[in-house]
Amino acid sequence: MISQQIVNGFMLGGVYVMIAVAFTLAIGVLNFLNFSIPGIFMIAGMVSWAALRGGQHWPIAFGIALAASAAVGVAVYLLTYRPSSDSDPDVPLVSSLGFLVLLENLIILWLGSDQQSFPALIVDFNWRFGSIIIGGAQLLSLVLSLAFVIALSLSLRFTNLGRQVRAIAENRRTATILGVNVGSVVSRLFVLSALFTGIGGILFAISYLQVSSSMGESIGFKGISAMIIGGMGNIWGAVAGGLLIGLVEILSTQFLGADFVNISVYGLLLALLIAKPEGLFGPVAAREKL
Repeated sequence: MISQQIVNGFMLGGVYVMIAVAFTLAIGVLNFLNFSIPGIFMIAGMVSWAALRGGQHWPIAFGIALAASAAVGVAVYLLTYRPSSDSDPDVPLVSSLGFLVLLENLIILWLGSDQQSFPALIVDFNWRFGSIIIGGAQLLSLVLSLAFVIALSLSLRFTNLGRQVRAIAENRRTATILGVNVGSVVSRLFVLSALFTGIGGILFAISYLQVSSSMGESIGFKGISAMIIGGMGNIWGAVAGGLLIGLVEILSTQFLGADFVNISVYGLLLALLIAKPEGLFGPVAAREKL
C-alpha cells in the first residue's frame, strides 16, 4: 500500500513540477514572483475544455489553449512588468496578482464557476507491477513534465537564448553592456514561462479529468512552495520540490486524511524554512543552474 501511494505522489508531483519551474524562471532571472501563473494554468485547462466542447480535435484545442497562455504571458509582460521593471519589485508583483483575479473572473463570466468534467482523451489503461498500479495518463503527464524540464535545462545551457537568459540572471546591467537585448529576451522568457504553465494546466486536465475557474489557486500556492523548498531560482530544485510536495500530499491523504493535506504541505515548507532557509539546493546552486 505504501509503495502505491509513493507512486501516486510522484504522479501528482509531475503537475507541480511544471508550475514550480514556471515560477523559477521568473524569480531566478527577473527576481519577480509572477502571481499570474496560477491564472494562466487555469486558462489553459478551461480554454482547452471549451475548445473540445466546441467540437475541435484535441491538437487544435491544445494549440488554442497554449496560444491563449502565451498571449496572457505577453500581456502580463507589457502591462505589469515592463512599465514597472525599474521601480520597486513589489509593484509588478501586485499588478500580476491583479491579473490573476481578472483572469478568474473573465473565465467565470464566460464559462461559469462550476467544476467541469474534462473528456478522457487517453484510453483508460493501467500498468501493473506486482501490487503497484500506474495510471497511463498520470505516467504520461509525469514523463512529459520531466522531458520538458530537461529540454529547458539544455536550452538554457547550450543555446544562444539560454546564454542571454543566464547573463541577465547574473547581472542585467552587464548583460546590456555586452549587447544583450534585455527587453526581447525578457519578453520571450514570459512567453516561455506561460507555455510551461499552460502545458501544466493541460496535463492536469488530461490526468485528473476536471477543470474549473479556481483550479489554479491551490496548485499555484503549492508550486510556489515547491520552488521555495527546492531553492529559489534552481530548476532542478523546483523539480525535486514539486515531486516532494506531491508525495507529501498523497501520503497525508492516505494516513492522516484529506483535512490534513494543507497542514502537512505547508508545515513541511515552514519546517524547511526554519532549518534551511535557502531551500534544499541553496541560492548559490540556483545561479549556477540557470
